[in-house]
Amino acid sequence: MSAGGVRPLLHLGRLAPVAVVTIALALVAACGAPAAQPPPGPAGASDEPTSSATASPAALSASPRGTLVVHGTGDVNLDPSYIPALRTRGYEHAWTGLGGLFTDDDLTVVNMECPVSDRGTIVPKEFNFRCDPAALPAAQAAGVDVANLANNHSGDFGPDALLDSLGRLRSAGIAPVGVGENLRAASTPAVVERDGWRIAVLGFGGVVPAADWLAGPSRPGMASGDDTAAMVAAVRAAGEVADLVFVTVHWGVELDTRPRADDVARAHALIDAGADGVFGHHSHRLQPLDSYRGRPIAWGLGNFVWPSLSEAGSRSAVAEFVVTPDGAVTGCLLPVRITSPGHPELVGARSCPA
Repeated sequence: MSAGGVRPLLHLGRLAPVAVVTIALALVAACGAPAAQPPPGPAGASDEPTSSATASPAALSASPRGTLVVHGTGDVNLDPSYIPALRTRGYEHAWTGLGGLFTDDDLTVVNMECPVSDRGTIVPKEFNFRCDPAALPAAQAAGVDVANLANNHSGDFGPDALLDSLGRLRSAGIAPVGVGENLRAASTPAVVERDGWRIAVLGFGGVVPAADWLAGPSRPGMASGDDTAAMVAAVRAAGEVADLVFVTVHWGVELDTRPRADDVARAHALIDAGADGVFGHHSHRLQPLDSYRGRPIAWGLGNFVWPSLSEAGSRSAVAEFVVTPDGAVTGCLLPVRITSPGHPELVGARSCPA
C-alpha cells in the first residue's frame, strides 16, 4: 500500500490512511430518486473507454498521478469454527501464502463473508458464519484495505452484529463497504488517496437471504446488488468525489463458472455510469476476467480464505487492476490455490504481464 493523504476518520497505522467520505447530497439523490439505467452496450464493445477520472467535471486530485496496482479477492472467511486451522495456526495463516502481495500494492479489496462481531443472535439459515474480531489485525497487517460486507452471510447474527462489524473493521484500519445503518450509509463508498489519485470503492450484494437484509431509509442492512438503477446512481455519485470508482459485488449462482446475462447487463451499466473496474464473487468457483469499454470485470473470484473442500473450489485468483497515469485500466487474474484450509497461495506470476 502506498502512502496517501491523511484523513481523520480511519487510520491504517504505519501505512496510508483510508476514509469513508460521506457524499450526503449526492447520495440523497442516489437513494431517494435513482437515475434511470443506461442501456448496456454490446458485448465486446471496444470504443474509447470512459471513467470517472476523465468524465468528472473538474480535476479532483491536483497532484501528479502515478501508476496504481489494485487487487481484489473473492470470499474471505475468518470464522475459526469453520476453519479450525485459523485457531491452531494463527490468523496470519490466512495470508502467508501471498508473499506480501497486498502490502506491495496500492489498494486491496476483499469480500468479508461473515459479520466481524461477537454480538447478536443467530439468524435461522443453513449456514451461519461469525468472523473473529481478533483476526482483523493480521488481515490489516497483510495489506487488506477495504472489506465488502454486502453478501449473504454478513447478517448471519442480525443487525446488532452487522453494525458492530463496521466499528470493528474501522478500528482495525479496514474500511467496510456495502452495509450501513441505513441505505444512504450502505451506498456510501470508501474513499482512499493513493499516488495522486482519489479512489472510491462501492460494495453491493445481489444474494439476499430475506428482504429485511436490505438497507432502507431507516433500516440497517446492505446495498442491493439487484437494483441496477440504484447501483448506477451510487457509481455516478461516487464519481463526483473521486477520480476512479471500483465496485465489489456479490452476485450470481453458486457453482456457476460463467456469469449470467443479468449480471453481465449490470456490470456493463456500472461501467457505462463511470465504474473503472468490477470485482465479482459468490459462486465459489473461479470465473473469467473480461473487459468492457476498456474497463476490467472479474466475474467471479471464487473462494479465497476458505476451506479446501474440492479441487474446483480450491482454484482461485487475485484480480489485479493496473491504472496508468493517463487513466487507462488493464487487468489480469493472478492464479491462486487453497493448498490447505484457510491458506491461499500464489501459484504463478505476482503481477500482470507488461
